[in-house]
Amino acid sequence: MTIIIKRTHVSLWQRLLPFIAWLPQVNRETIRADLIAGITVALVAIPQSLAYAQLAGVPPYYGLYASFLPVIIGALWGSSPALSTGPVAMTSLLTAASVMTLAKFGTDQFFAYVILMALLSGLMQIILGVARMGVLINFLSYPVLRGFINAAALIIALAQLPAMLGLNLEHGPHFMIDVLHVIEHSARTHLPSLAFGFGSLLLLILFKRFTPKIPGVLMVVIITTVISYLTGFEAQGGVVVGVIPQGPPKLSMPPFDLVASLHMLPAAFVIAIISFMEAMSSSKIIAIKTRTRWDENQELIGQGLAKIAAAFSHGMPVSGSFSRSALNLATGAKTGLASVISALVVLLTLFFLTPLLHHLPKPVLAAIIMMAVFGLINVETILDAWKAQPQDGMAAIVTFFATLAFAPNIQNGILTGILLSLVLFLFRTMRPGVVMLGIDEQGVLRSAKRYNLPKLHPQITAIRFDGQLYFANVSYFEDAVLYLIGSDPDLHEILVVGDGINGLDASGVEMLRNLLDRLSKSGVGLSFANLKENVLETFDRTGVCELVGKENVYPSVQTAVVSLQRKLEEQNTEQQVQNDKEPANEV
Repeated sequence: MTIIIKRTHVSLWQRLLPFIAWLPQVNRETIRADLIAGITVALVAIPQSLAYAQLAGVPPYYGLYASFLPVIIGALWGSSPALSTGPVAMTSLLTAASVMTLAKFGTDQFFAYVILMALLSGLMQIILGVARMGVLINFLSYPVLRGFINAAALIIALAQLPAMLGLNLEHGPHFMIDVLHVIEHSARTHLPSLAFGFGSLLLLILFKRFTPKIPGVLMVVIITTVISYLTGFEAQGGVVVGVIPQGPPKLSMPPFDLVASLHMLPAAFVIAIISFMEAMSSSKIIAIKTRTRWDENQELIGQGLAKIAAAFSHGMPVSGSFSRSALNLATGAKTGLASVISALVVLLTLFFLTPLLHHLPKPVLAAIIMMAVFGLINVETILDAWKAQPQDGMAAIVTFFATLAFAPNIQNGILTGILLSLVLFLFRTMRPGVVMLGIDEQGVLRSAKRYNLPKLHPQITAIRFDGQLYFANVSYFEDAVLYLIGSDPDLHEILVVGDGINGLDASGVEMLRNLLDRLSKSGVGLSFANLKENVLETFDRTGVCELVGKENVYPSVQTAVVSLQRKLEEQNTEQQVQNDKEPANEV
């Protein structure tokens, strides 16, 4: 049975303005639910956006700007009702790491390139979405992704050590050397910064453990900001958020540099893919819990437009946040209006509350980042990948160490993992399983080796090929069949059970033609059973069916077994009769 998955028809207007699909759902009840969810998410998003701006290497207000207009655009042009767009840890780290190779950290040029990265990665996502290429995301294997995420989370956490210790150190070309420099200069630790940093981390852990319903991030920001103001932390040499411009961001054209853009394209592509992986993970969970559909291509467009909105509003690259989306869903968000309300709360903050954030210590932001990424570190997923398939585990481990080795250019780590996983995939498909089949007491063909079963017939060998016949493995299939002939002089018939043959390309067709010619000269027949519909169609189109003989292509294994046994019995009977006649003729 073939299952065909059909896409729901979407009108042109719904593609251009996808939010018109959920606007009719807005009523008094949904507005109330979205209002609560939006305010709750905003209370978490505001301190997080400040922290992730620090991670991206830009002034804190870049994070607030990225939590306003991009959030609205992502909600209106995305496809998932509860997905919360905005600054996230992984995208922020990738942005900083990518731009660091082109401009000095903390300079105006650096800030300009961050905005340019938002533009380029957004354009990448829109192109992928318009071209309906959301399926390409599936080429990033789960073990590679987990290896990268574990390494990136570790890098993010370690990168916060200077801020936690109150050290002002230059960023070098290699991240691990930077970590060694932190250890070397640990004697210069600014004790008030250390107290704020690790004290905040402890408070965040306690809030999460004992009062999970209270927004711990917001409470820690309020408490530490008040303490910082009362104790004169800034006057003691501590680093604070400082002045945040009041009012909404000014819309302007992103600074464009053709040479820099060409250098940034590979990194922009990686950011587009990885940031969408985050959004996709959240969208899938939301779709399952709310029993609603989502469109990966529309979400690519929505996320791309959100990044471009960030570029035009002096922001940083954004993505779908897993933690804030989960909070949005848990607090009862019904439509994209919840994200719009969240953005409006950020706007109110920009208008009226920015002076209150002046004394927020930057070690506190470092603690918020650390707390956010601790949940991303999961070594068990790599171990599970190894148990499932050692090659997958190897891909995860290589990606993990490559990401650490290449840091701060961590995009090279994920590219290494992708290339390795593709090579391992090709290696696996080059030598798929060729299973010798035996017949059990019920007459069912099963693995002869595993179940210690006898052959189907002394003169018949049945095999199952577990993979599509294509250019990379046709010689392996041919060698396996020729080996059977060479190792069994009594062999007269080979039955190929085609349950596992998912496809047949031109190389496979040519191999079968040559193989059938060689087998016919050796007096060995080749037949097939249980071939899939697409393989049968290729047989018909290319003339292979005539070469094999339509009578040798069976609809089921049972039919093939009965037919082949009868055929051999008839041949043996004829041979016996012929042998009996030969002595009489000689006399």
